[in-house]
Amino acid sequence: MTNGKINRSVKLAGMGNALGGSQLVFGGEKRYRLRPGESLLDLACLAAERALEEAGEEIGGMDCIVCAMATPLQAIPCNAALVHERMAKGLDIPAMDINTTCTSFISALDVMSCMMAAGRYEKVLIISGDTASAALNPGQQESYELFSDGAAACVLTKAGPGERSEILYSSQKTWSEGAHDTEIRGGGGLLPVFSMHEGNRADYYFDMKGVKILRLCARKLPGFIEECLEEAGIRREEIRLVIPHQASKALGTIMPRLGFQEGTYVHRVPQYGNLVSASVPYALCEAIREGSVGRGDLILLMGTAAGLTVNFMLLRY
Repeated sequence: MTNGKINRSVKLAGMGNALGGSQLVFGGEKRYRLRPGESLLDLACLAAERALEEAGEEIGGMDCIVCAMATPLQAIPCNAALVHERMAKGLDIPAMDINTTCTSFISALDVMSCMMAAGRYEKVLIISGDTASAALNPGQQESYELFSDGAAACVLTKAGPGERSEILYSSQKTWSEGAHDTEIRGGGGLLPVFSMHEGNRADYYFDMKGVKILRLCARKLPGFIEECLEEAGIRREEIRLVIPHQASKALGTIMPRLGFQEGTYVHRVPQYGNLVSASVPYALCEAIREGSVGRGDLILLMGTAAGLTVNFMLLRY
């Protein structure tokens, strides 16, 4: 494992979130999908505007716009350029995408905080969100009833004098033996959209092999978590709250196996399910607004993503 113990004095200065306007209920659990005429770009910009307002910032004050999303709004250009067009047209703010699917937000925090520590940027707008419903297969009940459409954003700034906000540690690993357990095979360069026909239509739907993913996670995650905590020099008892990716209904089973008991982590699968890249920042935004965490608290962001990729980040809010 490479050493991820790099202190970065950055602050989540403001956060915002938004859900699709249509609500569905599956077995008593709520899910949100885009309503007719609504797009992910609408939700992303709304979440970004709310984050900017909470931070007391304007879009023109941002040094970079980052879209940390799992899926493209269109093939070209990058998602961040389309957000830029909507929110910052006429300005020359750089815009880029960072994508590790469901853990894209954590990866973006990791990358951009390092760039800020190096002196490249001082204020960065990070936006996550996905339209999961666009590629869900109605015939695959497990995934069809799990996902919601939503977005979340944060304004990341340098911490001021005397502020304790910082990223203490981060780590990411990928175990590609799980690369095809969560995927959409069609729509890219290997299987272009114009190659779709009735016989291969399933390749253009989201496909999730839940049992295989759980088995791989059960083998890999416990050791990864222990390594990260040991290398970071942090005990579980020091962590105020864990914000995991709301990956599946098995969250309540997985987290105790990783040493995090009920009440120490956010569990919102019944309320809105899996929001893909927005899962972690959306739950973090809620925890902050509800007062579950406050300035100076130690927070753990963690999750798994297609690949299979796993992220772990300790930050002091």
